[in-house]
Amino acid sequence: MKKYLALLCFGFLFLNCKKKEEPIQITPEELHNSIDLVVDIMIHDIFSPPVASRIFAYPNIAAYEIIAQVNPEYNSLAGQVTDLKPIPEIDTVQGINPQLAALIAHMNISRQLIFSEDKFDVLQDSLFTQWKNQNVTEFEVSKAYGLKVAEHIKDWMGKDQYSQTRTMPKFTVNTDEAARWQPTPPAYMDGIEPHWNKIRPFVLDSAAQFKPIPPPEFSLDKDSHFYKELKEVYDISNEITKNGDESEEVAIAKFWDCNPYVSVTRGHLMFATKKITPGAHWIGITKIACRTTESNFNDTVYAYTKTSLAIADGFISCWDEKYRSNLIRPETLINQHIDENWKPILQTPPFPEYTSGHSVVSGAAATALTSIFGEDFSFEDDTEIPYGLPVRSFNSFNEAADEAAISRMYGGIHYRAAVEVGVGQGRKIGALLNSKIKMKNTYSIAQN
Repeated sequence: MKKYLALLCFGFLFLNCKKKEEPIQITPEELHNSIDLVVDIMIHDIFSPPVASRIFAYPNIAAYEIIAQVNPEYNSLAGQVTDLKPIPEIDTVQGINPQLAALIAHMNISRQLIFSEDKFDVLQDSLFTQWKNQNVTEFEVSKAYGLKVAEHIKDWMGKDQYSQTRTMPKFTVNTDEAARWQPTPPAYMDGIEPHWNKIRPFVLDSAAQFKPIPPPEFSLDKDSHFYKELKEVYDISNEITKNGDESEEVAIAKFWDCNPYVSVTRGHLMFATKKITPGAHWIGITKIACRTTESNFNDTVYAYTKTSLAIADGFISCWDEKYRSNLIRPETLINQHIDENWKPILQTPPFPEYTSGHSVVSGAAATALTSIFGEDFSFEDDTEIPYGLPVRSFNSFNEAADEAAISRMYGGIHYRAAVEVGVGQGRKIGALLNSKIKMKNTYSIAQN
């Protein structure tokens, strides 16, 4: 009887151990959820659009580099993007789960780049407990490798000049020249990230590689090109709001607002309403595309990484031009010279006008996504639902980018030249990424 009970106990322990040692399966949803949480925290912490683009790029690259080590479909970015050296080699004999290591590296770097780390720890601690209970050995070796890769990427990240730009002087407003940017109501904030062109690019050879043509020459002569563009902003704004009901153009402007700096004044109280950045909107579109195509974990990492590279270099290129041309916003001139009571549909963001940041980033992201999912990729964009806005439908990423660009003129915050030149500037960045960086050895997910 004792022998029988001993065998039963041994069997019970064996089954329990076997259950705990089942392989850990990592799904794309776990990556989506982690990125969604980072976006929520970035909204809470109010990161600027350029800084937010950096927060997306580095964690995705870390995850991608781990996947590229073990999957022959992918090529490492080491030697392809600026200054990135090969990550430590994975030891497959140890039983490292590359998807698990990739997600851990992604989360570790994401956590470092946000302020409210405690909000992220809730998700991370929950996942760590779950994975440890599934297979403690696989979890520990995968975690150790993921953190080792994260440290490698952080060392590279730490040399991109971001820390140095934190100590550089604020932007000096030049009110002596009528064409120069001035802070706008209601908050009259300083120009954000005036030194962002000093951040190390990922793919561009320099911030000025795709320096756009200059904006139309400043002039308040009513026959000048510049004044006609100024008056166009005013006239369109009045036309699309004249009936009181929300027009399609107004709906488009609000859908693509993506301004994390909106200030609301009520009596003597001023507070901020928090929204996603332009880059976060396109990261959301990337999630939609991955879910629509039922992309596996590896392809999902690839899509996020390529899109975040396009977005990050888009901001570097755009901000280089913004503080070079230093052009005044429509709101300032319209109030000074046309209608002192006019207000744009969207709140003017706190940086110079030319070129349009959303236009540049949208052109770059759409070009990257098209290379992954194809030219005629229809999708329902529900990214703005959490912010009270309805779903919009698009027949392609480029159609969405064009709408995002023109939305800035409908919103009253950009002249036509800024949006048309800007979206073209972004597409040049996306095209360079597609031609210069070899990431995946098949043409597109849509063709797999």
